[in-house]
Amino acid sequence: MERADRTALRGLGFKDAELKELGLWERASGEPGDLAEAYIRRSKKKDTLTNLRGHLRDICRRAREEGKQIRHVWFEQKSASKATVRREEFEQACNAVMQGLSKTLYVWRTDRLSRRGMGAVDRQIDEFDRKSARICSVSEGLDSSQPGMRIVFGILADRAREEAKSITERTQSSSDEFKREGNWHGGVTPFGLYSPKGSKKLKRDPSEYPLARRIAEYLLDRKVPQWIAEKLNSEGKKTRKGKNWRAQTIIHLAHTPAWAGLVPQRERVFDDDGNALEKWVKRPEPLLNAKGEPISCGEGVVTYAEWLKIQRIFGERTGAARGKGRTRGTGRGVRQNTTVAGWILCCPFCGGPMSNGGTNYRCETRVSSGLSACKGTVTARDRVDAAIETLWIGHIVRLSPESPTIHEIARRWLNYQNPEKEAHKRKVTAMYDAAIERQAKLRKEYFVLGTMSEEDFEYLRGQQDEIVADLKKEYEALTREADLTPLMNPESLTTIWQAEGVEGKRELFKAACKKLTLKPPAKKGDRTPILKRLAPEWRDDSGLPDDVREGAQKTLDRRRALKAAA
Repeated sequence: MERADRTALRGLGFKDAELKELGLWERASGEPGDLAEAYIRRSKKKDTLTNLRGHLRDICRRAREEGKQIRHVWFEQKSASKATVRREEFEQACNAVMQGLSKTLYVWRTDRLSRRGMGAVDRQIDEFDRKSARICSVSEGLDSSQPGMRIVFGILADRAREEAKSITERTQSSSDEFKREGNWHGGVTPFGLYSPKGSKKLKRDPSEYPLARRIAEYLLDRKVPQWIAEKLNSEGKKTRKGKNWRAQTIIHLAHTPAWAGLVPQRERVFDDDGNALEKWVKRPEPLLNAKGEPISCGEGVVTYAEWLKIQRIFGERTGAARGKGRTRGTGRGVRQNTTVAGWILCCPFCGGPMSNGGTNYRCETRVSSGLSACKGTVTARDRVDAAIETLWIGHIVRLSPESPTIHEIARRWLNYQNPEKEAHKRKVTAMYDAAIERQAKLRKEYFVLGTMSEEDFEYLRGQQDEIVADLKKEYEALTREADLTPLMNPESLTTIWQAEGVEGKRELFKAACKKLTLKPPAKKGDRTPILKRLAPEWRDDSGLPDDVREGAQKTLDRRRALKAAA
């Protein structure tokens, strides 16, 4: 019977005669202890297959010496250093061992097994030990079943992880320098531009530029994207892919720095623990040089000044330029919050947020994922918002002016009132961190790697020291705390609350409360007062005494009665 991996082996370039010689022609048979899995891998498709054939020949030679038959050869083209990438062939090879089909897994070297470090390899060895199986690294002569070999595997695995980090650093450094020199990084070019083959610059596409320029002039004339899309579609104009224009397509195009012939900036995505993921997102800002100037990578449909004007026009529509509310994106507008507790109030069953459902707050998990995810709960919106006001005021008036919560509320309130300063501070902070990182890389190039002359090092260090000093002064000026005295009085904060709208009250409440959970109802139609069902977690970790809570409930009932009478 033909082997299941014969097609893959032929794809690696093996001839039938050599497969017979290596013992990979007939289907392997025998006891699991006499059978083995072989796993070979390459990181990139452009890597030559010659090395892979050599790796497999070495594995077959080792198996023959140990009297083993290769049951299956597992081959894949995946990077072992990326934790987010699933290696299906490797998983199947391990599963074959765990299912008892064989007792040995051959790899050519430890870094072919994994580049995720000692932890990943150690866990794999533990799983194999429970099945009386082993991992063999052929080129290094390692056998996980031998005493003391686990430590050696761990050391080599950690070295492989460090090598992966070095490869990533070199690749990223090369990519960053490529862009800093004003070169187009590759990929899909914006509508109206193209990158000629063999060129590193953007050029205007004669077939697309006239229409792209027309779109730009419409935008500069303050035409809304929806109007532009309808205008182009009515004339039969199509996108590069032959589809109709959409407002979102035009918005995305206008926000792209490359449309102005500038190198776009991108940033890496991190998980909740601060670990870098193999994912990058583009930012709607151009890459800046050491002097803070945008870097050009060729011709653009619009000039930099025109691009900035278009961004200001969009900002005026979304309210970002006027500082009204928080902008959640770069689209056609922002839906303002209409509730105080929406997405702040938490479901008692799943702990997820409760969103606005018209007249009620309802569990968002239940709405979006169904009953299987959470049975959910619903409560009247008006009574929760009214209770939040009573809770907040009742809590604040009990705090002393020296309370950390009062300080936090005052600080966050000033930031909410001046979003432009906060945005600029974040930008300067990012520039400052980047400058510090460049200094560290510069020292590494000179002191550790020795790839830079002393003259170049001193010249570049002087430049970077000057940039860091200037950014530090600006950062210190922006972080210098304003006078919080007028806001340190609880009565003053109460007055601010009563004068604010929904957005302001949301900011004030979030500054004082970490979490607000709605307790589940005792039964259907539960008439328990809402204040007794709300469980706030205040930032100063103080609860609300029962007598204060009862007094707050009476105040809330009195307000509700007056409102009904009016």
